[in-house]
Amino acid sequence: MDSALTVTQLNLYIRDLLDDQPFLSGVCVKGELSNYKMYPSGHHYFTLKDSESSLKCVMFKGSASKLRFRPENGMGVTAWGRVTVYPRDGVYQLYCTQMMPEGTGDLQVAFEQLKAKLEAEGLFDPAHKKPLPRFPGRIAIITSSAGAAVHDMIRILGRRWPLAKLLVLPVRVQGSDAPAEIAGAIRYANEFDVADLIITGRGGGSIEDLWAFNDERVARAIYASRLPVISAVGHEPDVTISDYVADRRASTPSNAAEIAVPDCREIAELLEGFELRASQGMRKQLAALRERLEACQNRRVLTDPTAALDIRRMELDRCRERLVSAQERRLARDRQRFVGLTASLEAMSPLRVLTRGYAIASDAKGGCVKSVSQLDSGDEISLRFADGSADCVVKEVQRS
Repeated sequence: MDSALTVTQLNLYIRDLLDDQPFLSGVCVKGELSNYKMYPSGHHYFTLKDSESSLKCVMFKGSASKLRFRPENGMGVTAWGRVTVYPRDGVYQLYCTQMMPEGTGDLQVAFEQLKAKLEAEGLFDPAHKKPLPRFPGRIAIITSSAGAAVHDMIRILGRRWPLAKLLVLPVRVQGSDAPAEIAGAIRYANEFDVADLIITGRGGGSIEDLWAFNDERVARAIYASRLPVISAVGHEPDVTISDYVADRRASTPSNAAEIAVPDCREIAELLEGFELRASQGMRKQLAALRERLEACQNRRVLTDPTAALDIRRMELDRCRERLVSAQERRLARDRQRFVGLTASLEAMSPLRVLTRGYAIASDAKGGCVKSVSQLDSGDEISLRFADGSADCVVKEVQRS
């Protein structure tokens, strides 16, 4: 088989064939931009597509620098260039030298129309968005089980919050059947309450690859979800209808895993800080109580318990002295008053007059005789003197 060609020889031969075709050296192609990428080198790589086919294209830095607009995915354009084979990959592509926009592609138009419709219905209203659980115990991941995105999410979730139980609900994320499967998985998670939080999405791709998350059925399933939903579709520049409806948008699936759960290391550091502050507070409180205890131990009432009794005994003696002194002063005042009253009483007493030589006469009944008209001859009377009394008989009554 000495006549066998190498792969490189065959690719070069086909390239030479295409280069010899005048028609392919200056072709004009109309289509929709997809998977548009600008590399740091300045070269632009993209795909031109229509409803049935796609064509890989490249525009080198020299031609790209002459563009007067910024190409975007979904934009309809007309491109001029030559078609040839890239020998390394064995695929033909359009080496574009000029490009002009022709309006937005069909998918982009459909995206804008659905976005306007759902926004008018209130599906994007921030008031409807639910807060994410701070410490989710169960997380449902709705994505393709074969993609790299699910493995990234499982790895990051397991590293950040290993306490969470992960449930992967495998669905197709690309193709005509994908929207129904994604919406059905969201409804299943809500109906059977399989998780506290839902993450749905996929890795990056063209607008066609991500189109399942621009489907109205998926948008309405997310809006109707009782469980909070994080949308994680594509890369940072990729924005889908699901991102607008979801309770939280993540720039990538990996970012969704970081948003969904806290970092256990940060929580551990936080708890350690709490523990440190609690122990410091406890030590301060114990030190203060120890100081109080030492102060109490040094108090005289504990070192010499009888001292307090001695003080109280002295206070009692002083109170007794004050009471006795007050009582004596009061008795003296009362005694002095009694003497004065007694003197006044004695000065007014009729018996006092008797000491001056007078006598008081009283009849047999003890009544005071004030007039001779009360007496008759033969009546018995009693005469009271200052130093005694005498019983007498009246011989004669003389009236003056």
